[in-house]
Amino acid sequence: MSNAYVLSMTEEQFTQVVIELAQFRGWKVVHFRPARIRDRWMTAVQGDIGSPDIILARGGVVLLVELKTERGRLTPQQKHWAQEIGEQYRLWRPSDMERIKEILK
Repeated sequence: MSNAYVLSMTEEQFTQVVIELAQFRGWKVVHFRPARIRDRWMTAVQGDIGSPDIILARGGVVLLVELKTERGRLTPQQKHWAQEIGEQYRLWRPSDMERIKEILK
């Protein structure tokens, strides 16, 4: 993957790459995908909105990861989740790919 391609990934593309890498490295992964309902995107959630995009688990380690494009911004709700989660929270962007590979190895 070229650096230019990685940096121009959409969030959907980036999410797919991270999920495939994590599964290849033996992590359990869950991602709650939004669905298009009429003219809006919605994710069925009960409780507080803004939770991280994916949950990764392997060998007693659990990571809650928010995935953003290079320009993507966290919502106030996402920032609040990050504060409440603490050490297990990660914010990853395509430019973090080498660090992501290291974390997931």
